[in-house]
Amino acid sequence: MDDTIRGTNEAFKIETNGINRIPDSERTGRARDLFWVWFAANIGILAIPYGAILLAFGLNLWQGLLCAVAGVVLSFLIVGIFSVAGRDGGAPMFTLSRAVFGMHGNRVPNFVSWISFLGWESISVILSTLALIPLLGRILPIGTVPLALVSIVLVGGLVVAIGLLGQATLVVVQTWASYIFGLLTLIVVGFLITDTKWHAVLSLPAGSWTNGFIPAFTIIAVGTGIGWANAAADYSRYMPKRSSRRSIVWGSTLGAAIPLLVLISAGMLLTTREPSLASTGNPIGVIESALPGWMGMPFVLTAVVGLIVEADLSLYSSGLNLLSLGVKIQRYKSVAVDSVVMVVATVYVVIIAKNFFSPFESFLEIVGVGLASWAAIFLVDQIFVRSRVGGYGDSVLYDPSGSQGLTRRGWNVPALVAWFAGAVCGLLVTDSPLFVGPLAKGIFATSSLEIFVCMGVSAAVYGAWSGLALRKVAAQPGATGS
Repeated sequence: MDDTIRGTNEAFKIETNGINRIPDSERTGRARDLFWVWFAANIGILAIPYGAILLAFGLNLWQGLLCAVAGVVLSFLIVGIFSVAGRDGGAPMFTLSRAVFGMHGNRVPNFVSWISFLGWESISVILSTLALIPLLGRILPIGTVPLALVSIVLVGGLVVAIGLLGQATLVVVQTWASYIFGLLTLIVVGFLITDTKWHAVLSLPAGSWTNGFIPAFTIIAVGTGIGWANAAADYSRYMPKRSSRRSIVWGSTLGAAIPLLVLISAGMLLTTREPSLASTGNPIGVIESALPGWMGMPFVLTAVVGLIVEADLSLYSSGLNLLSLGVKIQRYKSVAVDSVVMVVATVYVVIIAKNFFSPFESFLEIVGVGLASWAAIFLVDQIFVRSRVGGYGDSVLYDPSGSQGLTRRGWNVPALVAWFAGAVCGLLVTDSPLFVGPLAKGIFATSSLEIFVCMGVSAAVYGAWSGLALRKVAAQPGATGS
């Protein structure tokens, strides 16, 4: 355990900081902490099917590797850049977002982010529960429903306990999970690729760069870094202001990229033996079938823990999101509220509505359009606007009527218009089981390109409008003060 952690953020004690700005005396984090946080969040075995998806788009091995590197590294660079905002502002991600959208205007993307976290933490717990049920069934001679309930208690209990304790505990848990289960994951990968049909892999023909590489790149980027952008500052707000920008960016990026690239590469090689990996509804079962029988229990344990540490981050950040929405409770109580929703969703999906999972994932894809629009606007603001309007001042983070830069009385009109414009354009080309946009045809069908459409539109609208608005702000004495 890191003995430099003090005050209200001590490991294995309930963190009392919420969305307040972290005082300098408590900002004792290190860039390598971020490396382990994001490493552990991405050691899950379920990253392996991404490799199968790359080949399903018709890419050969070298195109697939290039696509994986580009998708993972570029998307997690966004997480790294947003982590710098956490260092600068000392507050959680969607509290800092108030400076961009205004305290009132921020509630719309904030609510979308909260729903997304609730969904993804539930999916992680659902999948880990489904993986654990057969394993417990070998030990406990009880019925399916009791097994499911025991699994939910075990998985949900671990996730909730760690989420309640807070950031310092997460850093310690993620670090040790990286050491232990990172090694187990590497062993599993070694067994998976031993019977690779190398001739089949190396002789794959090159696929289309337009209809294969671009859609595959989009799916990799959306499924990895972009999906974590709304949590980045939650884990960097304890970084001292003197922390190296470069160390924060690359610590976050490489921490995620190393395990993801190993797992995605293994997925491409495994697909030569298990062609169904890209389309199966039970990837854990397919992967387990490719392993020796005695590896079944270590594999399931590794898969479950990988999902649990991922759910921990989502649960912790969802609690902070709830506070940023304006709910007046303590941080650990906000985590408890979200935990109830997570457990209820897991019970419903696992025991009652067994066919609910697919439309649930589809709903989260639609929510992702709103998050991607938000991420594009925050990125443009952080790079081109924030330093010109005075950083992340208290007046726009904590005062409902606060004004700073482009934000007036809790509203930033350019940011909100850009967000709605991007979200609408993204939905027009969205193709999912729950919703199909009128323009979701051709390359947009089943490619997730709607994410980059909405990001491009939002970034262009906000960049152009804020550039014009800043000229007027600059002409007003005192307009950039906090």
